[in-house]
Amino acid sequence: MYFRIIHKPKQKGKLKRENKQRKGRCFMYKAVDLAKYIVTKCVNDKCPISNLQLQKILYYIQKKFLDDENNTIFLDDIEAWQFGPVVPKVYYMFCAFGSMPIRFEYENAPIDEHDRIVIDTVVEEKRILDPWALVDDTHEQGKAWSIIYNDGAGNKKIIPPDLIKKVG
Repeated sequence: MYFRIIHKPKQKGKLKRENKQRKGRCFMYKAVDLAKYIVTKCVNDKCPISNLQLQKILYYIQKKFLDDENNTIFLDDIEAWQFGPVVPKVYYMFCAFGSMPIRFEYENAPIDEHDRIVIDTVVEEKRILDPWALVDDTHEQGKAWSIIYNDGAGNKKIIPPDLIKKVG
């Protein structure tokens, strides 16, 4: 069963961080808007994902843009939680689904064509992996999550973007 949620963005055109372009072509988005886009894409592609997968995919997208564009794709903080990197606003939006696939469709705010191609590539690569393989990858010793989480001492602490870029 699928549900369609219609949400019209308040602002027409591309989503922007303070209306500033990055590198002449990329824009800053809200993580919630990217999450809605990812969830809808996965439902439309007949490959719905769980909240756990969504959290890891958002992390990998942020890492990809940090590596390729030397900037974040969304402003929201990523925190080190027990099961890996989490964007709290997105987590709480989808937590009612538990470990079940999210089967909602959203009317999405526009995403720049270049950004969409990069996002889609990451989504299509990561959504087919076992969710716990994604957790294991982000938990790898020496990576950003393990450095910040530090055996629980850093639970729910922010993972700085520069650390994500540096060590993954």
